[in-house]
Amino acid sequence: MTTAVDSDNYQQGLELAEAGRCEEALSCIEQHLQRDPEDPQALNDAGAILHCLGRSTEAVGRLVQARTLKADCAEIVWNLVEAYLADARASEATQLFGDMERLGILNADVLNRTANVFLNQDNKADAVEVLLYSLQLWPQQQILEPMIQVIRSRRAKIAFFCGHGEDVRSLTDIAEFTKKRFPTELFQGQNLDEMYQLMKWSDISWFEGCTDTAVEASKLPKVCKMVIRLHYDEAYDQWPAQVQWDNIDALVTGGNPFTKEALLKQVPDIKNRTWMVAIPNGVNLDKFKLVSRPRGKNLACVGHLSMKKNPMFLLQCMQKLHYIDPEYMLFFAGSFQNLMLQQCVRHSVQALELTDVVFFDPPMAGQEDVNSWLQDKHYIVSCSIGQSQGMELLEGMACGLKPVIHNFPGAGEIFLPEFLFNISEQFCEQIVSGQYEPQRYRSFVETNYSLKEQLSKINSLFVQLEAEGLSALPLLLQGQACPRAGGGLADQSVSKSSSILHPPSAIG
Repeated sequence: MTTAVDSDNYQQGLELAEAGRCEEALSCIEQHLQRDPEDPQALNDAGAILHCLGRSTEAVGRLVQARTLKADCAEIVWNLVEAYLADARASEATQLFGDMERLGILNADVLNRTANVFLNQDNKADAVEVLLYSLQLWPQQQILEPMIQVIRSRRAKIAFFCGHGEDVRSLTDIAEFTKKRFPTELFQGQNLDEMYQLMKWSDISWFEGCTDTAVEASKLPKVCKMVIRLHYDEAYDQWPAQVQWDNIDALVTGGNPFTKEALLKQVPDIKNRTWMVAIPNGVNLDKFKLVSRPRGKNLACVGHLSMKKNPMFLLQCMQKLHYIDPEYMLFFAGSFQNLMLQQCVRHSVQALELTDVVFFDPPMAGQEDVNSWLQDKHYIVSCSIGQSQGMELLEGMACGLKPVIHNFPGAGEIFLPEFLFNISEQFCEQIVSGQYEPQRYRSFVETNYSLKEQLSKINSLFVQLEAEGLSALPLLLQGQACPRAGGGLADQSVSKSSSILHPPSAIG
C-alpha cells in the first residue's frame, strides 16, 4: 500500500518535472518506485522524464514495465512508441501500431516519423510500408506520394514474365502490390531478345510458371536475380528437368507438399541448386463477399473440366446423393478440356438419369462473375485427383459455401479433416448432415489463406533478394517529439508532433 511519504515523493516529482527540474523529478519518482515498484503511472512518468533527459533506452525499459502492468493504457502505449522512435527502434514501434489504432491514438505524424527513422537507417523496405499504411489511413496527405515515389525509384527493379494467358490472371494481384513498392514492369515483348533486354533492366526477374519461357531465361547469361513460381501441374511436366537451376535464385512453390515431392523426382538435387520457398496462394477477401445463407441444396463445381478434375467420380457421388434426396442439384462452371471428356461426362449424366439435376454453365470471366454465380449455391465441391490448394474451393468458402472435397494427395495439409471425403457415401453424409456454418468457412480462409499474407511473404522474398548498393536516401521526413507524463491522450492532428510533459492537474 502506498504510504503518505511515497505519495509526497511522487507528487513532488511531478511538480519538479513541471518546473523543468527533470533530474530532481526523476529522483523523487524513483524513490517512490523503490517502495511501490508496480505503480504503472509512476513507471510511465519515470519513462517520460528519462526520455526528456535524452536517456531513451532507459525510458523504454520503464515504459515496457508500465505496459506490462497496464497494457491497454493509451498514454503508456503512446509514450513507449515515442521512446522507441527516439531510440531508433522503429521496428518495435511498428509492432504497437495495431494497439494504437485500436485505442484511437494512431495518427499520420507518428507513422511518418517512424518512416523517417527507417530512412535514417537506409531501410527503404520498411519505410515505404509505413508510408503506404499512412497514406491508406489518411489519403489527403498529398506530400506522401512523391516521397514514396522517390523511395521506390531507388529500390530494386522488378520485371514479371508470364508463360501463358492464364498466368497473367494469377499474377495480377502480385503485380499490383509490387508496383506500389518497387519499379515494376510486366513483359509485353514477343521474342527472346526483348525478354533478355527487360531482364538486363531488372534487378529481380519473376517468372510466373515453370514453362518454356523460364527454361529459356535460365539458360541466358545471368544479368539479374531470378525467381520462378511453380504451378502445381508443372511439377509433373517436362519443363522443370530442363531449367538451369544454378541460375535461379529462388523457386516459389504453393501450399501442397506433394508438389515438392513430384519436383524432386525430376530434379533430385534441386535443393542444392536453388532456394525453395513455400508461399501458399491467397484469396483476395475484398473481392469475395460472405453471404450468411441457410442450408440449401445447390452444389457448385468451379473450374475447367479436365481429367485431373475427375468429373466422372463427382457424377457418381451425385447419383448417390440424388437417390437419397432428388432435390439436390449440381452446377458446373467451366469449359471442357477436350471433346472426349465432354462426350463422356454428358453421356454419364444421361446414363445416371441426372439430366434434371446436373447443369453446365460457361466459365466466368472474373471474380465479380464468381460472386454472382455463387449467390444461390450452398456447397463448393471437388473430386480432383490433385491440386496446389484449390483456389476455387477457397473462394467458395470465402463466400460462405460449405466445402466437400475429395481427399487428394496433400489435401490434409491444406484443409480441415472434416471437409474431406474418400468415398461417395462420405460425400453424401457431409452434404445431408453435420453443421452448416458460412462464417466459419470464411474464417478458415481469412486465417490460413488470405491474399494479404501471401503478398507479405512475397514482399519478404523480394526484400531478401533486393540488390545491394542502392544509394542511401536523404532525410525526407522531419519531426521531434517527447513522451508525456500525466494522464492526457495523444494529439490526433496529422501535422503536429506529440507534446511534452502535461501538468499534474491532468492526471486522473
